[in-house]
Amino acid sequence: MGSGGSIPADELAKASPEDLQKAFAELPADTRDKVKQALNGAPAAAATGPVDVSALTVVAKDNKGLLAQPDSPKYKGALCQIYVRSQPYGGSDKSSNGHRYDSIPFANGMINAGMSCQLIHYTHEEHDMFFEVCKGFDFIIVRCNPGQIKADGGDQGKFDNGMREIRKAGIQVWPSPDVMEFMGA
Repeated sequence: MGSGGSIPADELAKASPEDLQKAFAELPADTRDKVKQALNGAPAAAATGPVDVSALTVVAKDNKGLLAQPDSPKYKGALCQIYVRSQPYGGSDKSSNGHRYDSIPFANGMINAGMSCQLIHYTHEEHDMFFEVCKGFDFIIVRCNPGQIKADGGDQGKFDNGMREIRKAGIQVWPSPDVMEFMGA
């Protein structure tokens, strides 16, 4: 284990999930990538863009076709997706890379208009960290089909309330949870 010390396993076992999540978030980005690699058994994809999303688990296999993010975007955006781990490819709306079929074209449209648009996935285990990261964006495009958050083990109401809080903070969310609810989704 390198030249530094290690944290005894029994100390890690005593820590609460919240304490572990907080400690993980405070690590430098390269160290978080190493931890993710160790836990997942595969290298984590580099998270690129103006907002540091490296605290979130990388779900997609690749971002092929995604344009480079602008150096100085007019607005910083994210496209939020959900990957249902129990379904082939993460759901019937997904390509084999784990993104929705329309995610990269959506993001590229934003990029071509001078905005950034980072592709992120919601995982219910990282709920608090996800919404903390979302506070760094100017807008969030939600592309989570109705029922998929629940199908992945999450709570749709908890997700919707998180997005409502993001809107209250002045960050645009499209579509808003209330619009989706009134549409019957």
